[in-house]
Amino acid sequence: MDEPNYSSRMDVVALNTIIEQNARVVTRELDWLNLVIETRLALHFHQEVPYQSIEELPVPNLTNEAGFYAEFLQKNKLNPAERLVLILALVPHIKPALLDILMTKNTNYDRRYSEFGGLFLEGHSGLVPTAETALFILAGDDLGKRLQYHYIFNPTHILTSSQVIKGSVQKKGMPRLSGIWLVANEYVEPLISGESYHPSYSEDFPAQLITTSMEWNDIVVSKKTADSLQEIQHWVTYEDVLMQDLGLSKLLKPGYKSLFYGPPGTGKTMTAALLGKSTNRPVYKLDLSMVVSKYIGETEKNLAKVFDQAEKHNWILFFDEADSLFGKRTQVSSANDRYGNQEIGYLLQRIEDFPGVVILASNLKENIDEAFTRRFQSMVEFRIPSAEERFTLWQQSFSAKLPLDPTIDLRNIAEKYALAGGVMVNVVRKATLRAVTLQQQTISLRELETAIQQELQKEGIILN
Repeated sequence: MDEPNYSSRMDVVALNTIIEQNARVVTRELDWLNLVIETRLALHFHQEVPYQSIEELPVPNLTNEAGFYAEFLQKNKLNPAERLVLILALVPHIKPALLDILMTKNTNYDRRYSEFGGLFLEGHSGLVPTAETALFILAGDDLGKRLQYHYIFNPTHILTSSQVIKGSVQKKGMPRLSGIWLVANEYVEPLISGESYHPSYSEDFPAQLITTSMEWNDIVVSKKTADSLQEIQHWVTYEDVLMQDLGLSKLLKPGYKSLFYGPPGTGKTMTAALLGKSTNRPVYKLDLSMVVSKYIGETEKNLAKVFDQAEKHNWILFFDEADSLFGKRTQVSSANDRYGNQEIGYLLQRIEDFPGVVILASNLKENIDEAFTRRFQSMVEFRIPSAEERFTLWQQSFSAKLPLDPTIDLRNIAEKYALAGGVMVNVVRKATLRAVTLQQQTISLRELETAIQQELQKEGIILN
């Protein structure tokens, strides 16, 4: 589900209307589930109720309803039973008190009714449903109906195969239906508000969403580099045409792998973010220092989380400073070397099998193992801009409200100082801040060159 792009006041009003429609749909589904649970319990305990089965209860008609939740139900053609187990899995996220009735104790045994299923998890005071809970609500103790509904809980069902619902068991050897039946965190926001899910950077998820306010006309690169970047854009746009319409899926591997190489500050990260922006795909940057764990097997587990999410949500993956993990392989002289090479091998395989776009960034192309470079579809060079390119960058970098002194010879500055784009940005920041502090109307040559000297000194370069 794509995140909506609303830019005007009318769009905001439209979004609020859709959210209100969505809330109405979800409320109707919750009310229906509540009635189903009450009816199921009444039938289970042989209490008087005007229904012989829950199938007699009226199902909300959402045919003409709008909103993200209704669209999800319609797109996936979910039947009433599937709708019930979906809204059940969403309850702990939005209305946990609805399941309190299933926390009732069996007074004969002084414990909860085992047929209700459900778990209590640390940090959540309510009942978290399991597949057992869902099956009880659907079929009670009717074995024939329970078997009839078992297909919903198979790994191949759309709700679990797409990982909208995660049915993981808590301990090895537990019955399969004892697994938690809960809408995955990444699908909660899309279902209730239509917004895309962006996981937080953490030790368990070593990837960070990167964005940029820049546009393509804000960067200056060589024609060769621009053509290579355009090829990546074209792949994203026309991949389905090549793979499906032209029938090349038997010959070509899905996805696109590219190496960005060049000195620091030449725009590799920003360009990756721009590619995502221009193709409407989130870009996640992986922190390789957090990926490689001292615990055997942890690296694979951390990487699997990122790759699984990226594949589901069509992200672009960006590996910065790839030399640290994809450099020349070490000779195996110790157990650590062996496990290190295994981790690299695992990552290489995941990248090769990834059906989306992967970008690796390196300061030097020669640092990357040749065994891996053969798998790139493109290798894009980011070099220090030429004097003419630097002149263009200087011209478009400063604010029109606080410009450079018009007497400054920018072409001379561009020829005199061979700076990377990232360094030039730092110069603009320093010089502009200094001019604001001094309450100047323009940025003087002195302030500009002082900022340049400071940046060069950071790089260990001292000019007389």
